[in-house]
Amino acid sequence: MKKEYILLVLTLSFALSSAAQKTKKGGISAQMLTSIQKTQPVTTLSRALTNALAVNAIDDLAKNRANAGSIDTQFNVETPKQSITDQKSSGRCWMFSGMNVLRSDFSLRHADSLTVEFSQGHLFFWDQLEKANLMLQGVIDTSKEPMESERVRFFFQHPIGDGGTFCGLVDLAPKYGLVPAEIAPETFSTENTSKFRSLLTSKLREYGLELRRMVADKKKPDDILQRKTTMLGDIYQMLTLAYGEPVREFTYAFRDKKGEKRTEAKKYTPQSFYAEIMGGRQLEGSFIMVMNDPRRAYHKTYEVEWDRHTYDGMNWCYLNLPMEDIEQLAIAQLKAGRKLYSSYDVGKQLDRKRGYADTENFDYASLFNTTFPMNKANRIATFDSGSTHAMTLTAVDLDKDGKPVKWKVENSWGVSSGHNGYLIMTARWFREYMFRLVVDKEFVPEQLLKESEQKPIMVMPEDPLFQEDNSSL
Repeated sequence: MKKEYILLVLTLSFALSSAAQKTKKGGISAQMLTSIQKTQPVTTLSRALTNALAVNAIDDLAKNRANAGSIDTQFNVETPKQSITDQKSSGRCWMFSGMNVLRSDFSLRHADSLTVEFSQGHLFFWDQLEKANLMLQGVIDTSKEPMESERVRFFFQHPIGDGGTFCGLVDLAPKYGLVPAEIAPETFSTENTSKFRSLLTSKLREYGLELRRMVADKKKPDDILQRKTTMLGDIYQMLTLAYGEPVREFTYAFRDKKGEKRTEAKKYTPQSFYAEIMGGRQLEGSFIMVMNDPRRAYHKTYEVEWDRHTYDGMNWCYLNLPMEDIEQLAIAQLKAGRKLYSSYDVGKQLDRKRGYADTENFDYASLFNTTFPMNKANRIATFDSGSTHAMTLTAVDLDKDGKPVKWKVENSWGVSSGHNGYLIMTARWFREYMFRLVVDKEFVPEQLLKESEQKPIMVMPEDPLFQEDNSSL
């Protein structure tokens, strides 16, 4: 028995020695692992934290008690309130935020006597059809590149999604119009997009490979176009089954906030309804998009290639500005009673229950006995932070010197979410996690307008900052 025990010990020692010798340089060797383990604290506090983390949510344990007091809900610059929308389990925040701006502007032009809520399902149908065409035509355009190329991989890795930016509304609404929510209600699949999107994704990848083979086989361009059209017909049928047949004509009367009819019922097409909502104003060309990206030179314009919703539409083009300039643009438009499309890294330091975003909400550093020192530029560069969720900026609270103290956004997670459907953000959180803002040219100083017209520097969509706005609750 003693001999067998000694033999076992020798065998294990040899195995461990061999494993250590086989460890590739840069891997975790036995010696390194021993060093790591020696650094681990063995204290009563560390054991208590381990026990607490085993059965509690991290945010519950990291909540900063010193920052958990009552929230000041008063704002001295605030736009008129409107009903809160709910994107449900979908990534359509960009559409909800953009439509919230349009319906607010409509009510403002009518002295707040008329209100309207738009069908997101209607425009989402066309968004998905256009994105399908964008992917298929992109595959055709890059069909002579190898499958391993970055651009071909871009189309096949993410053939279609429900996220986006304000540019989507600019391209889609004038072309396909708008429809009142009660005329084209949501379906299960418009509110819960994951499963149907995965089916569209598979179909588009299949079709993409077929189109690449057609190009490789030197098929005529007209034959390729005809085949793509047939493919889009199949996609259209799938969309119709999941989202419903698009509305072509309807009768509608505008109502006030109490739900009472205020206008005579009229017949509309989606396009004529959009024209009435806009009141003769053209959406395209009426605004500039600004962004805060501290990695890049300020007061320069940048364009994101392929960051669009339609093949023949506009790429997202923005003027990069310091946060101080962005704040002043937002304040000017809010003072005129006008809401703004804006987007954020909403998951950072957000107390969802209170609807309150502040950099001191959670003390993760103390909980895990470490630090999180990266600044905004470093977080962006390392994919740790970026624009993920669009919301409608509605209010700002200014101090006696005109400096922002806090901001308020109308969210699209339903009235029971956050602070009655709104989020309140401190000025310090806003500067760290706010990224995009769409501003009407009326409120932009002449110098910034000139800067926005510079020839843009092209940026590729793989850039860490250019995620789509698509967060759901």
